[in-house]
Amino acid sequence: MADHEKTLSVIIPSYNEGKTICHILTRVLSVLLPFEIKKEIVVVDDGSADETGMLVESFIREHPEVPIKYVVHDINRGKGMAIRTGIKHITGEYVIIQDADLEYDPHDYSLLLPYLHSGEYSVVYGSRFLNRQNRHSYPAFYWGGRLVSFIASLLYGQVLTDEPTCYKMFRSSLLKSIPLDCTGFEFCPEITAKVLKKGYKIKEVAISYTPRSMEDGKKIKWTDGLEAIWVLLKYRIR
Repeated sequence: MADHEKTLSVIIPSYNEGKTICHILTRVLSVLLPFEIKKEIVVVDDGSADETGMLVESFIREHPEVPIKYVVHDINRGKGMAIRTGIKHITGEYVIIQDADLEYDPHDYSLLLPYLHSGEYSVVYGSRFLNRQNRHSYPAFYWGGRLVSFIASLLYGQVLTDEPTCYKMFRSSLLKSIPLDCTGFEFCPEITAKVLKKGYKIKEVAISYTPRSMEDGKKIKWTDGLEAIWVLLKYRIR
């Protein structure tokens, strides 16, 4: 396939994101990617109880020219399961995970893509910690992310500054080749562990970050950090 025909698949796992889902879809659509790479969007509604589904369906009707796939879980099954569902529906050569909130800026796709497009890497992570201008919502989340990254680096022999980052971009063929067990936020440590155990190097690139508070709907908890450490240990031992 010619370079100008390549596609980036954007998986957006969503759970009760009615306040932001249309904003993030608009942001993703507004991004012009390098190398004439196209976009396809896969929204996975993970059993939302708010107006998320209605808003996505309305957005699709208003933008019939845009390749948006909308998949619904009948019950809330967790972010990891939503990502696994999304993987089944992607067709692009590259894929990135995009949270439905507004913490990450889709314009940063263009910072990550060149490393995949060059063929030098198959995995690129966007690091919030490499950009010193970024602020962080809670000290516990900042230091928790640092700790998880340190443990991942220690266990798997590659220095990572931001293992828990949402912005994980892959060659789709690689992501599809890795069997996943995750259902919740443990997607991040599981995919990191399995990619590194396969011998792939993860390229990190500085990205922007605008954190939201618990009051704004942030769902991750400090206990998810403990689970991440356990997952990293589990797959290292296996």
